[in-house]
Order: sequence, then C-alpha cells, then structure tokens
Amino acid sequence: MDHAIDTNRTDLMTITRFVLNEQSKYPESRGDFTILISNIVLGCKFVCSAVNKAGLAKLIGLAGETNVQGEEQKKLDVLSNEVFVKALVSSGRTCLLVSEELEEAIFVPPSQHGKYIVVFDPLDGSSNIDCGVSIGTIFGIYMVKDKDNASLDDVLQPGNKMLAAGYCMYGSSCTFVISTGNGVNGFTLDPSLGEFILTHPDIKVPRKGKIYSVNEGNAKNWDEPTTKYVENCKFPQDGSPPKSLRYIGSMVADIHRTLLYGGMFMYPADIKSPNGKLRLLYEVFPMSYLMEQAGGQAFTGKERALDLVPSHIHERSPVFLGSYEEIEHIKDLYASCQAN
Repeated sequence: MDHAIDTNRTDLMTITRFVLNEQSKYPESRGDFTILISNIVLGCKFVCSAVNKAGLAKLIGLAGETNVQGEEQKKLDVLSNEVFVKALVSSGRTCLLVSEELEEAIFVPPSQHGKYIVVFDPLDGSSNIDCGVSIGTIFGIYMVKDKDNASLDDVLQPGNKMLAAGYCMYGSSCTFVISTGNGVNGFTLDPSLGEFILTHPDIKVPRKGKIYSVNEGNAKNWDEPTTKYVENCKFPQDGSPPKSLRYIGSMVADIHRTLLYGGMFMYPADIKSPNGKLRLLYEVFPMSYLMEQAGGQAFTGKERALDLVPSHIHERSPVFLGSYEEIEHIKDLYASCQAN
C-alpha cells in the first residue's frame, strides 16, 4: 500500500484554505476579502441545495412577479437573490450591491459597511430550471473609493478595475470557478464534506478551439462579420474540419465548457438587439475577466470588453468570448468589414 498516495488524497485544497493562502501573500491584509468570498461561497452552497431540491419543494413554478429585465421570475430566482443579498450584507464587508433581479442598487446600511462592491446575477439561465439544464450564479467584485460615501459612480467602472470575478455552476456537480487576478481556479463541491475542493487548478483556455457556441436562431439578424465567422466554422476554406456547434443557452454552462475545451462563445449585437442582450456589469464583465485570466480574450465587436465604461447598472453589450486565436479571427473580420 502506497501511504504517500493516500496522504496526497487526504491533503485536500479547500476553497477556504486556498483563499487564506492567497491572503497570506499580502501581509497588510486584514482578511476582509477572505470573509467576503466565504459569504459568497456559503450563498452558493445554499442555492445549490435549493436547486437540487427544487422539484420536490415546488420551487420551480413562477413567482408571479417580473424582474427589471421583463423576464418572469421563477421562485428560485427570488430565493437566490434573497440569499445572496443577505449573505453579502451580513458579511459586513460590502457597501453597494447590484443584482440582476433588482431594478435599483442596494446601499448597505452604515452599521454594516465595508469597502467592496459586488455585482451579481443570482441565478443565470433560470429559464432552464424546469428541464434540468445547468444554471449558475455569476459575480464580480470592485473596491469602492470611499466606503463612507459610496455612490452609483463607484459601480459604473470598467471591467478592468475588477478585483475578482467568478461563477458557481449548479449541474451534474456544483462547480465554483474564481479568479482574483492571478489565474483561474475551479473547485468542486464534495457533498459528503460540504466543502469545495480544488479540482481544476490554473485553468488555461486552449489557444484554438473546435467548438463555437451561439444562438443560430438569430442568424438572419446578424451583422456581416458574425455571419462570416459562423459560415467559416461550418464550411472552412482552408481544408480543416468544420467546428462543432454547442449551445446550451445557459451562459455559465457555455462559458465553463469554453474555458475547459476552447472555442468561442458569442452573443453578438443584431438587428433585434443592437446593443446586445447580455448585461455588462454582472454577466459580460465577470466572464470576460475570467476568460482573460485564463489566457483567452473578450471582444465586443468594437473593443476589448473589459475597457467598456457602463453608463447604467443594467446596461447590455454584445460579446465574443473564447480562445485567443478565435477572437483574433473575429477581430480581423470586423476590421476588414470596417475597412470596406
């Protein structure tokens, strides 16, 4: 029996240990960021449990309200939003919260003030709940300039100012992916321990990919560069095999696959949605941050996604996310179309 191997199996890198290790690299740190991440992780565990029990608990049906995006809210949407708002406020480390489910930003009471701003989509892809497709939570973290005088301007920062971003995917397993600016790491929830264990250290997206991911139902409304890119995926001119189409319709699941296998996920602007469909602050920015940290790129069709400056909290944007060379290809197509 190899005791050394057994020792390695018991030497588990939990997310708590991982974040504490990161904290130890900054001697001046007081642990505020660690506490904030711990509360986000707790919220994810709670939502994961609720998602797993949704059918049994009759949480799946519509809650009878409509959110700010005009989408009918599911009960799980409402529950997830409440869970994260309470977890973030009670951490005592936040001053301003922006949720996809709430029309207005939440200003944390002064007695529970902290220095961080959290933007989040508590349950992305919730229209897929009924059919058991993977759904998830997306979040991004900013630092406020003055925690005693937080304003909306503090959250309307470009994505390149983010301190950290991540998502939690609730599917066949519960996976938590995070970057604090030093690469991307993935953790999987071990239900028997109730802990997220490091299973995907230092995720790097392949430089090229064999998969493209887009809602082709919108093809008739696309611009020329997007149409050309997808046409080339299906009918390559260089003799290479065609790419595979994979589109789940749940951003967290589509991005997770793209991070691991490479390729491109896109939700372009079109005639129907000239400003794109995905929300900038809590969908495009966090996922773009993760993609860049993993060695990929994020592009809007005009510029680097993380350089956009939002003008309001629920602003939308087109986005192309994925392998470095795939994004270079779409950039070239846009550049040649503009030149003509």
